Amino acid sequence: MKSIQNRLLILLLVFIILPYFLSVLLIYRQTKENVERHELENSREQMQQASYDIAKYFDDIVNLPYLLYRNPDFFRFFKQGFEDSPYLNLQEINKDMVNFYLMRSEFRQIRFYTHEEGISFSVYNAMLSSGKRDSELLKQASIQKLMDSEMNYVIEPPHPIVNYNNTSILPESDQSVVLTIHHKIMDTLTNEFLGIITIDMDLDQIASLANHVLAKNETVLLSDAEGHVIYTSDKTWTDKTIPAELADIIYSSSAGATVSDGDIVFSNSLQVPIKDWHFTKITSSQLLFESVRSTAYTNIIVGVIVGGLGMIMVAVISYYVTRPIKLLSQKVQSIEAGNMNAPFNDKREDEIGILERNIKDMMNRINRHIDREYKLEIENRKNQHRALKSQVNPHFLFNALQSIATVALLSDSPKVYQLINSLSKMMRYSIRVDQKATIRSEVEYVKAYLHLQEERFQNDFSYSLEIPEEIFNVPVPSMILQPLVENFFKHCYDKGYEQACLHICGEIQGENIHLVVENTGSSMTAEELELLQNNIYTAANEENYSLKHIGLKNIHDRLVLHFDQSAGITVDNLEGEGFSVRLVIPLKYEGGVRHEGSYRR
Repeated sequence: MKSIQNRLLILLLVFIILPYFLSVLLIYRQTKENVERHELENSREQMQQASYDIAKYFDDIVNLPYLLYRNPDFFRFFKQGFEDSPYLNLQEINKDMVNFYLMRSEFRQIRFYTHEEGISFSVYNAMLSSGKRDSELLKQASIQKLMDSEMNYVIEPPHPIVNYNNTSILPESDQSVVLTIHHKIMDTLTNEFLGIITIDMDLDQIASLANHVLAKNETVLLSDAEGHVIYTSDKTWTDKTIPAELADIIYSSSAGATVSDGDIVFSNSLQVPIKDWHFTKITSSQLLFESVRSTAYTNIIVGVIVGGLGMIMVAVISYYVTRPIKLLSQKVQSIEAGNMNAPFNDKREDEIGILERNIKDMMNRINRHIDREYKLEIENRKNQHRALKSQVNPHFLFNALQSIATVALLSDSPKVYQLINSLSKMMRYSIRVDQKATIRSEVEYVKAYLHLQEERFQNDFSYSLEIPEEIFNVPVPSMILQPLVENFFKHCYDKGYEQACLHICGEIQGENIHLVVENTGSSMTAEELELLQNNIYTAANEENYSLKHIGLKNIHDRLVLHFDQSAGITVDNLEGEGFSVRLVIPLKYEGGVRHEGSYRR
C-alpha cells in the first residue's frame, strides 16, 4: 500500500514542479481564452438558474390559491356564499382568509371576491375588512382580460397599491409599488366561475432572485410578453417598456449578444407560468473580462513563485501534513475494528484537530443514539403491550356480562338475565365510535335504561312510550333521548316527586318529526324557563353564555349541526304542572343527507 506521503511527493515533483516550467510560456494565452469562455458560460448558467428560480417562484405564487380547493368550507364559501350555506363557520372563514395572507411575507394585500353574492373582502396588514358588494369589479380591464383568458390567472405590471372597493384599512401614506396577480376560482367538476382572488405582492423576493446574478455596474431586467418592465435594478427603467432596439436583441437571441456600445446582453425566455417573459442582464465586456485578465496574470506570477518554493516545501508538507493524517487513519481503522471509544487528540487547532473533534463528537452521538434506540425499543414493546390490553378490555367486559347472564339463566333467574342484557345493550350503544343512529336505536336504548330504572324503583314510578313505527328508520344523532329521560329521574325522583309520570311520544307534523319527553312532576317558573331558553339558544362564544343545562344545549346544537336551523329543541313548563322537551327533526333538509322519501312509512 502506497502511503499518502509518498504519493504527495511524487505528485509534487512529477505533475507540478517539472512540467510547470515547460508550460509557463503557453499558460497566458490558454488561461485567457479558457477563463473568458468560462466567464461567459458561467454568466449563462447563472442566468439560466436565475430564470428557473424566477419561473419557479411565480409558479409557486400562481398555484398558491389551489390550496384553497382542499378546504371544503372555504371552497363552499366561494360556491354558495354565506347566506345560502348555513353550515359555514364565519369565524373559521375569516381565519382562513387571514392565514392565506400570512402564508407569504411578500403579500401586501389580498382581495377575495365571490361571484355568487358579488361581495369582496380585503386583507391588509393581517386585518380582514368587512364584506362589500363590488359591482364594478368584472368591468375592470385586467379582470376582463382574466375572464377572456383560457388561463386561470393574469399578472398586472407593477403599480402603486390601491384600496380595493374602499374596503381595506389601507393608510394613505402607503405608496408601495406592488405586482398584482388575479386568479380565477373555478368549480373543477362543472367548470363554473365562482370568484376571484387578487394578490398584491411587493417585489423584494423577485429583486432578491434577479439580483443574485448582478455585479457592479450591471443591469438586470425582467419583462413580460408585452415588453413591460416588471423589475429592474436600474430605477430609470421603472414603469417603462423596453426600447425597440434592445427588444430586438432580447427577443432574437437567448445567448450573449454584443450591441453597438460594446455591452453584452444575456437574455433568457422564461417558462410557464410566465411564458414569453424574458430575464435579461446587460454588462460591459470590458468589465466582464477585467477580472479574468487580472486573474490570469496573477496566476502566472503566483505559479512561478509556487514552483520555486515547491521544491523547498516538499519535505515539510510530506511530514507535517501527511503524518497527522496517517495517525487519524489508524484511529479510524481502530473504530472499524469495533473500538467505539478510540482516543482522539482534540487539542490541535488545525484542520486535523477539527476532524478529530468532529469524529469524537460523532462517535459520542452514535453511542448515545444506540443507547436511546435501545431504550425506545423497550418502550415501544411496552406501548404495544398496553395497546393490546386496551383492545382486549372491552371484549373481556362484554364476554364477562354474557357469562354472568348465562349463569343467571342456568340458576333460573330470568329477571337477572334481563337486567344484565339491558345493561349490555346500553354499554354497547354508548361506546359506539360513530355518531350515526336511528329513532329505533334511540328507543331501544331508552327501553333498556327504563328497564333498569324500573327494577331500581320497583312500582314507584310510571311511564308511557308511544313512538310510531313509521318513523323508526329516520336517521338522527345518537344519544338525544336518553339524557332527557335521565333528567326525569334527576329532577323528579331525586327531588321528591315520586308520583311523577314520564311520557315519551312521537309524531309527524307537516314537514317535521316531533319527539316529546314530558313529565307531570317537577316544573319551573316563567322566569326560570326564560333563562333556560336563552341559554339553549345562546352561542358558546357570547359573553352571557352559561354552563347550566349544558345537556339540553348540547342536544339542540347537535340537531342544528346535523340538520339545519329548522331543527332543535323547545322547552315548556306546562303552566307549572310539569316540564316538556320537544325535539324537532326535519323530514327534508338542505344538507342532502335525507329527503322526504328516505324514511319508511
